[in-house]
Parts: sequence; C-alpha cells; structure tokens
Amino acid sequence: MGGTHRGDRADRADRVAGAVLGSAVGDALGAPFEFGPPGVYTARFPDGAGEMCGGGGWDPGEATDDTQMAVLVGESLLERGGFDPADMFDRFRRWAADEPKDIGLQTEQVLGSGDPWDLAAARHFRVNGRAAGNGSLMRAATSAVYFAGDGRAATMAAARRIAALTHGDVAAWEGTAVLHELIRVALDGDDPVSPGAVTAALDEVHGDHRERWATVLAPDWHPDDATEFNGAVWPCLGSALWALRATSSFEESLGAAIDLGGDTDTVAAVTGALSGAVYGARAIPARWTRPLHVPLPGYGPRVLRMQDLRLLALTLAR
Repeated sequence: MGGTHRGDRADRADRVAGAVLGSAVGDALGAPFEFGPPGVYTARFPDGAGEMCGGGGWDPGEATDDTQMAVLVGESLLERGGFDPADMFDRFRRWAADEPKDIGLQTEQVLGSGDPWDLAAARHFRVNGRAAGNGSLMRAATSAVYFAGDGRAATMAAARRIAALTHGDVAAWEGTAVLHELIRVALDGDDPVSPGAVTAALDEVHGDHRERWATVLAPDWHPDDATEFNGAVWPCLGSALWALRATSSFEESLGAAIDLGGDTDTVAAVTGALSGAVYGARAIPARWTRPLHVPLPGYGPRVLRMQDLRLLALTLAR
C-alpha cells in the first residue's frame, strides 16, 4: 500500500467520514456471509463488484451489532462531553435488553449480568477466563475519530477504558488501543500499515502482550497463520491490516476481508474503519452507501442512514 499523504482539512473531513462510514459499510456488506467458508465473497461476486445482498437474517445494507454499538459509543461521547463509563454502559444495556438480531456471546453475558459497569466485565473474565473476543474492536470507529486529535497516548488510553466495559481481558484492550492509534495515523494522512506506524503503536502496548500483537501485525503475517478463529481479537485486527496491505482500494480491501470467511461482518467492519480512514468517504461506492441503514434496538424506531453517520463522524471529530 502507500500513496497516502498528509492532506488539507477537507481531506481530513473526508477521511473522518470514511472511517465511520467505512466501518458500517464493511459490517453490512459482510453480515450475510458470517460463518461462511473462505472464498465466499468471490464465489458470490466473481467480477469482484460486490453488492449489498442481504441474507442470513439481514436485509440488504442492514448494519449489525457492530455498527449499532459504535453509534451508541459515539452518541454517549458527544452527549456527555467525553467518556462517561456509566452512561455508555447503560446505553449498551438498554440496547441489549431489546434483543438485537445479533449480539456477541461475551458482550451479552456481561451486559445481562446485572452487575454494575465497573464490575461486570471483570467478574465475567474471572469466572470464564476468556474475554479476548473482537467485540471491542468492532465498535471502535466512532471513539477512534473522537479521540484522534488528542494524540497517541490519549487515544490508546481511551480505547482501553471503553474496551474494558465489556471485555475483561487486557488483550482486547490492547488490540482496541492499537486500532485507535492506527486510525489516528490514517486520519493524519499517513500510512497506518507502515512499519513505523505499527511499531510506534506496539511500543505503547502492555509489555506482557506486545510480542503476541507484534506477531499478528507483522508485514509478513497472513490470516492463514492465525492460531484462533477470527472472532478473536488478534486475528481480527491482523486480518484487517493484511487486507489493507494486500489491496490497493477501499473496495478491494473489503472483498479481501470478507473472503477470509468466519466472522466476516466484524473483520470487514474493522477493515472498513481503517481503509475508510485511508481512502476517505469518496472512495466508498454509492451502491454500498445508498442501502446502508442502522436500526437501534432499545431506541424506538430510529434508523440511521448514510448522512446520519457522516454527520455523527464529523461532529465526533470536533
């Protein structure tokens, strides 16, 4: 990849919108293929020009829990003037109580536990010993945009705190922190998959987790090298960086991500956030943004569409 450069303010606005819209588009595009085999996207769209096709319980262009939670994150940050953990957790819980079509098992258990925001995830992790799912990555586009202007250390710290609301495993916190930082780099007009950008992010990762993250974020890592299903945080983020490195356009990056099979909506949502921040909203095909819609269980008949997500992104960027 390459060719990204520090641009003017208009370009930054387009990248900001691209990060949030890109994540939502990836989510909706990948949803019908979830838990399918590798090559499923190419099999459906041999010419590479994918459509919002629906399936698996999803309407064409319908975003899943990934984007729904990202919207809740963004709206909490805006309405509370920053990170208010109790407020954000309450929004998550209200959404989960209305039985969304899809919700991660771990997230569902934490939000349904009845425990307060500051104990629920930690207690879940203590009992289960496993909490490194990709559920904190999938919702990070909005918070990454919000905190990008605060610099590397601050955006990574914020990512950890938001991840910790539902994920008790430090591995999930660190992966979300790295994603925040790489989106920040892309919004600045620089290349988020360059060795320098990745190394700078890894330097901030908790020492106990740095080596494992360095492995999956390395330039020569391939999703075939994954030691876990891509519903786990490590191969999910590693696959997103791979998809960005291995392609040269927004469209190609999402096709590559979905073609990996498995947790296609989330891998494509994370890829879309990064790729959208690199290529900008202008690179996202209208045939994908037109049918895009985000229902919000727990919040009445609200449905956000492309212009709503663009406005949310630009407002978050302050």
